[in-house]
Amino acid sequence: MAHLTQRRTQNVSGDLYVDETCIDCDTCRWMAPEVFGRAEGQSAVYHQPKDEAERARSLQALLACPTSSIGTVENPTDIKVVQQDFPLLIEDNVYHCGYASEASFGATSYFIQRPDGNVLVDSPRFTPPLVKRLEKMGGIRWMYLTHRDDIADHQKYHDHFGCDRVLHREEIARETRDVEVQLDGFDPISLAPDLTIIPVPGHTEGHTVLLYDNKFLFSGDHIAWSSRLQHLIAFRNYCFYSWSILMESMQKLEDYQFEWILPGHGRRYHADKETMQQAVKDCIRWMETQ
Repeated sequence: MAHLTQRRTQNVSGDLYVDETCIDCDTCRWMAPEVFGRAEGQSAVYHQPKDEAERARSLQALLACPTSSIGTVENPTDIKVVQQDFPLLIEDNVYHCGYASEASFGATSYFIQRPDGNVLVDSPRFTPPLVKRLEKMGGIRWMYLTHRDDIADHQKYHDHFGCDRVLHREEIARETRDVEVQLDGFDPISLAPDLTIIPVPGHTEGHTVLLYDNKFLFSGDHIAWSSRLQHLIAFRNYCFYSWSILMESMQKLEDYQFEWILPGHGRRYHADKETMQQAVKDCIRWMETQ
């Protein structure tokens, strides 16, 4: 938990604060942008919550913070109520899990509730409040892992729920050698009629993305929205395999239709399918200049 003695001087005065253990993962800033901002390479509270809605979003960010770097001066008696908010509904039957893991540098994890079996997309922290909520929502049939970086507590979720983990063979390492479904090749793979896995090497050699219901694209570290640039981007400074191959992989997305990009890192993006397709094309053109 956060320590008041380590409270950053960049925080405004008041109950809520960020301490010096912040790793600048951006989680709190996109979850509660009206409260948290960036100051000198870390997050800080620039505006104390002004109403119950802002307070709730701030406490959601506190719980999601991978390093427990957000704290309150007063004992937050409403924290147990906020715990029940997770997973947070995004749209339809798709949720944001919260409880990011430091092992994945705060990567966002998602949950799809489906009649034919629920899907956990990348791994959040294994924490009792979230686990109990996922149990009530029907458990986990598949744990889909976009790539090697965001696996966090995958083993604990597998052991608890008995879910089959899905990961590309090129991403397998010692800690994932027992993954149940190891994908091969670089052609699209149908996990179910409404679940298509698209190999998109570039960030890493075996990175994949998941298209659900031709509406939601779970993009891992392949593509995300940049609030600073105000367009879709790939992560040039964090491309660990091949930028040229990543550009080729980005072109694959032009063959699909979707309305949401839900990344592991970076900001989510929502638009109608025509606007989204143009945004992907614009991203490719921008990548060519990098």
